[in-house]
Amino acid sequence: MTRVVIDTNVLVSAVIGRGKPRRLLRRVLSRHSAISSKEMIAELADVLPREKFSLTSGQVARFLSIYVRRAEVVDLKRRVEVVDEDPDDDMVLGTAVNGRAAFIITGDRHLLKLREFEGVRIKTVDAALRLLSTVSE
Repeated sequence: MTRVVIDTNVLVSAVIGRGKPRRLLRRVLSRHSAISSKEMIAELADVLPREKFSLTSGQVARFLSIYVRRAEVVDLKRRVEVVDEDPDDDMVLGTAVNGRAAFIITGDRHLLKLREFEGVRIKTVDAALRLLSTVSE
């Protein structure tokens, strides 16, 4: 099973849409290991209820409950400071490093620009769907 960190922007897209991010989330939860951290869960809990996403509090609570149960939540024992333009992105990198993830899946341009960090490959949803379909499960 491949260990994968799914960035908040991809998770939000998976919850509100029916396209590739949702397909990716389902693939990761059913065939691989989703890695997260308390900090990433807190960010997700802060972002999902925003009015622009038109989710009910019940939908948000249901998704968070399922995701927290299915993901491996790691402690950020080692913090990283890499992305000067958006320090919140460091939390995603830290989660991946502490969780020994193989991939970060994101739509964030600052993270994608890195391509890789300490052996963790950083991919778009499209690239991750292709890669995860070829990785031995």
